[in-house]
Amino acid sequence: MNYLNINKQTIEDATHAFMQCCTSSTWVKKMVSSRPYHNIDELFESANEHWVGLDEADYLEAFDGHPKIGDVESLMKKYVNTKMLAAGEQAGMSLADEQTIIQLAQGNRDYQDKFGFIFIVCATGKTASEMNTLLQARLHNCREKELLNGAEEQRKIFHIRLSKLT
Repeated sequence: MNYLNINKQTIEDATHAFMQCCTSSTWVKKMVSSRPYHNIDELFESANEHWVGLDEADYLEAFDGHPKIGDVESLMKKYVNTKMLAAGEQAGMSLADEQTIIQLAQGNRDYQDKFGFIFIVCATGKTASEMNTLLQARLHNCREKELLNGAEEQRKIFHIRLSKLT
């Protein structure tokens, strides 16, 4: 699919394509209604504009569309809807040692208990150990800071996915 093709898609097809990039329904509606996009820069610019300043509920809806880092069961369930564009994002988990996997699992539980949402990180290019280090460091933040961190990581993720639409 080419980003120019997204301009020609039906509302339903464009909605599906953008939903694979980010599961915030508000963001998706804004992206669909902002068509046409004349180039990738305009697509990215609109994506950023529509993302900044969304409500907490919109960010949490987007976060909920992700599997927990390192959680195979969660990955299998949530990966179904975004597998085409999310392929390889958690590839760094494949080389993880057992201790790192255990620490990530516990860290994810601690994170969700503390903040009320899953740990979001742009996993592309990161090892399991690097993700674990980030998770452990971010556990010390306040909820407000983590909501912003998660939103920025989600923005990085949808940029990668949008580039796969082109």
